[in-house]
Amino acid sequence: MNKLFVAYKPRDISSNDYLQRLKKRYKVEKAGYAGTLDPFAQGTLIVAFGSFTKLFRFLNKAPKIYECTMWLGVKSLSLDDKNIQSIEKIKEVSKDEIESVKAKLLGELSFIPPAFSAKRINGKRAYEFARKNEEVKLNSCIMNIYDCEILSYAHPFLSLRLTVSEGAYIRSYCELFAKELNINATLTHLKRIKEGAFVYENEKNLNILDYLCLKKNYIDDINKLENGSKLSLEDLKFKDEAMYFIESDKYFSIIELKDSKISYILNKVSKC
Repeated sequence: MNKLFVAYKPRDISSNDYLQRLKKRYKVEKAGYAGTLDPFAQGTLIVAFGSFTKLFRFLNKAPKIYECTMWLGVKSLSLDDKNIQSIEKIKEVSKDEIESVKAKLLGELSFIPPAFSAKRINGKRAYEFARKNEEVKLNSCIMNIYDCEILSYAHPFLSLRLTVSEGAYIRSYCELFAKELNINATLTHLKRIKEGAFVYENEKNLNILDYLCLKKNYIDDINKLENGSKLSLEDLKFKDEAMYFIESDKYFSIIELKDSKISYILNKVSKC
């Protein structure tokens, strides 16, 4: 079964464990997802079955939109509502201070991912070391914050809606925000609303060709696609160097045109 849809991952389950539930529900063996959500987070999770699992890198998954709630004055090793070390009563932050930090933390930001993260270190996930209280060194990363909207502030809880790039860590953004205020803070709520054009809609089956970040090309002899035959420049309508998809009624392929040569990246994928 080839299928692409958006699932809604609930809180307090890993993305992989939730995927296993979906595989069991739909009775499929091959499945995958894009954009891991932390166990404590909830929201949209792009899921594919069958051959469509090979297509995640060709999907337009940015920008991403999250809603989160920060608990001001709280220190947590994992920057969420687990592993809390201390809770400090702090004075209410002024609206001007919040607006100032919000404006400062826009654009390209450098950050260190949380120790409790899925980043790989020597073949293991960082959280595997963190759970054993083993120190690890994570390299700095870059994320882009395109927009930040203040949803509410009822001290000590500050809720935001963030529009971010792929690879952004909202827990790390929370940490940066708190540092600017010279306080500790952690997340108590995190929900992904949207990934690019992907929004949760009751696991509706999506036409994957509508979501590829590739231009459609055309060939005169569609039988060449059906047969997986070798293509030449003369077969294509568009001849600029790039990746394209081409389709027939039942199949589509992804091709790359480079140095006047055409190669199949994926050949003859069934549409369903």
